[in-house]
Amino acid sequence: MDIKLRKFEEKDIPYKVKWINDEKNNKYLHYDLPLEEDKTLRWFRNIKDRGDRVDYTITYNEEPIGLIGLLNIDQKNKKAEYYICLGEDKYKGKGIAYISSRLLIDIAYRELKLNKIYLYTETNNIAAQKLFQKVGFKKEGLLKEDLIYNGRKVDRYTYGLILKDYFKSN
Repeated sequence: MDIKLRKFEEKDIPYKVKWINDEKNNKYLHYDLPLEEDKTLRWFRNIKDRGDRVDYTITYNEEPIGLIGLLNIDQKNKKAEYYICLGEDKYKGKGIAYISSRLLIDIAYRELKLNKIYLYTETNNIAAQKLFQKVGFKKEGLLKEDLIYNGRKVDRYTYGLILKDYFKSN
């Protein structure tokens, strides 16, 4: 499997719009839907030079198949929030999200010099939790009614990964 991460580029916007608008992908994402290409282009132009996030396109044999990155990069406290979305159904369940996550963790530690990556996931998003635990994230807590999304109160777990511990055990 030739799985790589490359910087998210303007040419990836149609993929992002398609993937995020797909109801199989957005069940646990909290976007203002539907995404539109023109608004997503404006978003990209606003964020592309910011230092508080990194966004990557996951490629499999050079084909774009998903998104992964770090948000809210906090260099003072050496932490950032992880996200991932595999966009194409045919690539799910093949270990690509796991490998992509490991590649991102490597970037977070070696290039960004972070200490910790954290994430939030809805309590009933079991498939994602299995991935996070396999990668090495530890459940740190339950956030009751943490979000209100489309009128629904959302309970979320928070997970964390201390990078030096991850690299000691891998």
